[in-house]
Order: sequence, then C-alpha cells, then structure tokens
Amino acid sequence: MDFPEVMENNTYEEIINSTEYTNTTKKSSGLKYTYRRMCTLVLIMLATASFFVAWYNFVQDNNYTGNLTGKGNLSMAMFIYIILYYTIGRGIRAFNIGAERLTNIMVAQVLTVFVVDASEIFVSMAIQNNWRFFHRLFLVYLVLFFVQCFLLGFVSFVMVHVYFRLFPPIDILEIYSRPNGVYEKLNRISVKYKITEKINSKDFDFGEIKKKIDAHEAVLINDLPSKQKNRIVKICFDLDKRVYVVPKLSDIIIKSSENINLIDTPMFMCRNMEITPIQRFIKRSMDLVFSVIALTFFSPIMLLTALAIHMEDKGPVFFMQERVTEGGRHFRIIKFRSMKTGSDSIKPTTDDDDRITKVGHIIRKLRIDELPQFFNIIKGEMSIVGPRPERYEHVEKYSKLIPEFKFRAKMKGGLTGYAQVYGRYNTSALDKLKLDLFYITNYSIITDIQIIFETVKILFLKESTEGFHNSGKLPE
Repeated sequence: MDFPEVMENNTYEEIINSTEYTNTTKKSSGLKYTYRRMCTLVLIMLATASFFVAWYNFVQDNNYTGNLTGKGNLSMAMFIYIILYYTIGRGIRAFNIGAERLTNIMVAQVLTVFVVDASEIFVSMAIQNNWRFFHRLFLVYLVLFFVQCFLLGFVSFVMVHVYFRLFPPIDILEIYSRPNGVYEKLNRISVKYKITEKINSKDFDFGEIKKKIDAHEAVLINDLPSKQKNRIVKICFDLDKRVYVVPKLSDIIIKSSENINLIDTPMFMCRNMEITPIQRFIKRSMDLVFSVIALTFFSPIMLLTALAIHMEDKGPVFFMQERVTEGGRHFRIIKFRSMKTGSDSIKPTTDDDDRITKVGHIIRKLRIDELPQFFNIIKGEMSIVGPRPERYEHVEKYSKLIPEFKFRAKMKGGLTGYAQVYGRYNTSALDKLKLDLFYITNYSIITDIQIIFETVKILFLKESTEGFHNSGKLPE
C-alpha cells in the first residue's frame, strides 16, 4: 500500500504548530550538543591544567631547563598533552556526556589519563633527551594520575546529572512489525529515551502516519518491511525528525559500502571480502605481542589461581572445550576450571548456579578464568579481538534458527569482541550476530584497539557479567 500525499488536508494552524514543535525540537537538540562541547572543553582544561601544575613544579624543582620557551618547553608539552587527551578520549567516548552511561564515561576518563600520563613520561624525556630524572618524574605522574581520576570523575558525575536535569528524555514513537524486546531495553534507560507510543505496522492507517510522527521528537523503526521503512524514513527526513533504526542483517552489510561515482546514477559497492594480507599480518603481530605481554604480566595471578583451584577440590586446573573458529574449524579452548568436576558444561550458567565452585565465582567475576586463552591466541587458534567462538552444538542450533549465523566464521574467534563489549552475556543470538557482523564488515586495526580499550572498561561494569535468566532463550 502506498502512502498518500502527506498532510494535504492540514489546516494553517496545524502547519504552524508543527513548525513550532519542530523548531523547539531543533533548539533542544542544538543545546544538547552545545552543552556536550562545553563539557568536553572543561574536561580538557582541567586535565591540561593539572598537567601544567605538575610539570611546571617538576621543572622548577629539578632545574630541568633554564628556558621554558626553548627545546622541550612547557607549551609544547601542553600542546602534545591536549592532542593526546582529546584524541584518545574521543576515541573511547570519554566525552559523550548524556550519550553514555556515567560508569562508562568515568572509566573512559581513567583510561584516557592513564594512557596520556604514561605517554607524556616518555615524550617529555625524549624532548629533553635526558632520562636521569625518570624515576622522579614517574612519581610525579603517579600522583597526578590519581588526582586527575578523582577530579575528572567528580566533574563527569556532576556533568551527567546536570545534563539529565536540563534535558528530558527523547519522546519516541516506535513503529514495529513484531515485538523483539527493544521497547523494554530502551525503557531501562528512561532518563534518555521514552517510548510514549507504539504502533504495529499492520494496525495503523497510513493516512495518519505523518500526524503520528509529527507529534513526537523521534521515531524508532523496528524491524519493518523495506517498503514501509523507506516511506517512513522519507517522512522523517521531510519533517526533520530523528530516526532510530533497528537494522536487518542486510542493512549492516550495506552500511560498509563505498560510494561509486562513475556514472550519473548513485551506486553503493559492498566489497564483501576478507581482511587484506597487510591487515591480517598486523592483526597477527598484535595478537602475539599482546599475548606475550599479558602472560608475563598476569603470570603471578595465573599461578595463584591454579593453586586455589587445585586446593579447593583437588580437581584439574584447566577446562578444555571444543569451539568453532574461522572457516568453521574446530579447536579446544583453554580456560581455568570454574565449575565442579563432572558438572554438565552444556547447560547455560546462572549467577547463582550451584555448579560453580567458590573459587569459580571469583575468577568468573574478575574474568580471570579467560586468561589461559592467550595460549590459544599464540597458537593461532584465536585472536585478541573477534567474534566469540561458540560451541559446535550452539553453532548448529543457532544456524537452524538463523542461517546467517555462519557469517561469524568469516573472522577468527576472539578473546573479546564487538558483541562482548556492546552486548550482554544474555544478549540474544540474533543481536550478537548483528554486532559481530558489524565488526566483520567494518574491520580496521583502529577498531581492534578501540575494542581492547572498551573491554578494559566493561571489567568495571557488573551488568556485562550477567548470566542467563530463567526466561532467557533463543529468539523465536
């Protein structure tokens, strides 16, 4: 069914009211971006000012240079600090006030200043070409790091709460073809989104659709047939309404396309190719370097964990299970055993599962049980970042429900991945596939680095460790 010409019978008053509502919405949206930019500027100024104080006092106390305007001067160090802080912070969403959870922002700030402060130690030494004060500078930056964590964390806390005081949640109209839980998920963050009306695409009158859309700030297009989706997107574009789209798998693939401008007709091209040999080489090199460093750094923790597991019930330290990786190949994943010997490892675990040992509860919560997988990575069976390798039984089961589930095998299985960072432990198989497919079709080395940073962030977030609830099941 085609849509009628939009709003042909609108009165002058309706048109004026519509324009006023749209202008108000635009103004509110503009103020949000302005506020966020101001918050970014304040955070940059606070981080840089604290660096300035620490660096200036260090220069004066150690007579580091007689001329602050010469080589290795303070202004150059500050400029480098601002560039690093803004670039890294923006990359891991440390400035997304109101767009990210408060915990995400605070953890991102901690990671940003940690990386920037550590980098400045070496940059400062290199500029001065003098390493004899390294140990003193390290102590200065250690104190600086903790001061910045407290200061930036507190200011971020205030900024986020002020944001939600100033700006009410976005009023959304959801148009869907079948329930899939998105309404419930968005309502969990009701301070930001508020779905005030839901319409099933089979029930509403197309002649009223523009009036419905015009009465809300934004529209959520949830799993609609292509013809309906295209029409609604055009109406929203005409009305300057924000659109949120729950994508289909084909939408995710098309999103990675390139523009083709060889003829007078716009075209998109999806390469649908594996990662390039150069990308594969860099990715493998990163896997080896990160794994060796991680095993060296965590070796004391791994040794203590192995002793604790064995002492609790005298059982084996490691748990090995067959998983599926790139190209559908099978391998045996290595983990610290967190469940009682002889337990059924096929049945999904819950948070209070009595099969989990006392030590198991601790190492699962802290992700220590995953550390032995660095050996899988060194062997080339896994990568640091990639779709999480599933059990063969799960792959078969999911593939019967979702034939496209096999697309995950286009990349080597990972210790962490896009679905692990942006999903939950009990995220549905379809949503995990969508997240992993987004990673596969938009792969870059920068994305891998970003996911590694995001993985460190979620270690501090309880919700990412949630197990299956009793109602958890595969999508219908």
